[in-house]
Amino acid sequence: MRPLVRAAALALLLAAGPVLTGCVSAFTVAGPEETSSSAVVPPSEPLSPVPSPSPVAGTVTVRDFAFDPADLTVRPGAVVIVTNTGTTTHTLTAQDGGFDTGPIAPGTAVSLTAPSRPGAYSYLCGFHHFMRGILTVA
Repeated sequence: MRPLVRAAALALLLAAGPVLTGCVSAFTVAGPEETSSSAVVPPSEPLSPVPSPSPVAGTVTVRDFAFDPADLTVRPGAVVIVTNTGTTTHTLTAQDGGFDTGPIAPGTAVSLTAPSRPGAYSYLCGFHHFMRGILTVA
């Protein structure tokens, strides 16, 4: 095998190793040291449902150096998706420091959890302070 091809094949195996390990571990067979007492027995009572994360309560889109909508009302602890459709990195940052998405690259989206305390929270873009809005938690 040529050295360049060999190096590329090795790099591919090293990069795929963790992924392949996860795949293989899902198909492992119990070893001889494991006994039948470790088998999973179905519960006699139904399991209680696992609480799901808060549903998305709203979306704010960054368009042309503006938040759309600039004013959004959500419930305490609600999830808001912030999508940057522009060509520049932005943030959605509470002026009181209560929440901050961090940098949102163009073409990406992040989630933001609204504060648990009701109130009106003024926010802005940390890079472009003229971009402003209000997140009302009620």
